Amino acid sequence: MRSWLTWLIVTMMLSVGMVARAEVKIVSTIPDFGAIAKEVGGEHVSVTSMVRPTQDPHYVDAKPSLMIELNKADMLLVAGMDLEAGWLPPLMTGARNGNVQRGGSGYLDCSTLIPPMQVRSPDRSQGDIHPGGNPHYWTDPRNGVRLARGIAQRLAKIDPDNADAYKAGADAFVRRLEGKMAEWRKRLEPHKGTKVVVYHESWVYFLDFVGFVQAGELEPKPGIPPKPAHVAELIQRVQGQGIKYVVQESFYPTQLSRIFAQKSGAELKVLPTMVGAAGTSSYVQLIDRLVAELTN
Repeated sequence: MRSWLTWLIVTMMLSVGMVARAEVKIVSTIPDFGAIAKEVGGEHVSVTSMVRPTQDPHYVDAKPSLMIELNKADMLLVAGMDLEAGWLPPLMTGARNGNVQRGGSGYLDCSTLIPPMQVRSPDRSQGDIHPGGNPHYWTDPRNGVRLARGIAQRLAKIDPDNADAYKAGADAFVRRLEGKMAEWRKRLEPHKGTKVVVYHESWVYFLDFVGFVQAGELEPKPGIPPKPAHVAELIQRVQGQGIKYVVQESFYPTQLSRIFAQKSGAELKVLPTMVGAAGTSSYVQLIDRLVAELTN
């Protein structure tokens, strides 16, 4: 009897210790939020990303495995602004996890942490318009600072015992990122005003940070694939403007982009926009890669 009680007490103590040491399970739609959350949370969090770094985040297969991850999650980080509207809602419903539903303590719409650009009236005739603003905001490192602060604050509410650690993690990340921003601004200064044409309107935040000018888009309307006639018209429209780059992500086709670049005298840049693409393993590495590609 005494040995049984001893075993029970030890088991309970171990269980309490395991609970105290349990990581906050974070699921992030895109890997960039997850990468920032891991730097903020360190050993106190585990992170899973739903979107692959070379995948179009507008279109993701709603696999049962993603639903299982959401079922186990303590925290869900989303881009918001309807970026994931085509695939995330059924996964959230099927997960049956109140913590990560809208309004739940673990649900964080990261678009609420940043100042939006391109806020428009809803009009489907104009293509894939996001009324709340352009959702591709993570490529602006100034928003990276805001994301780190906001994630740390929410983690502190979910796991108050480690609130000081989350603040310290965010502070360290912000110091490192702001130090790099000073370097990037110095490197970018001679290139201010560079004109580019983009495939999709996913670069407005990054271009605003670097001081480049978006002179046109290969898509005739957001989300509508370009056709030769539109590309030919765009070539005529920007002729003589000194377009230096055509910028796009790897998940878009390059055939018409190459034709435009050849005819306009621009250079095609197929660039990563999410951590994990092109050999990047951190948020700082991603932005560093983008700046390097456009200033070489």
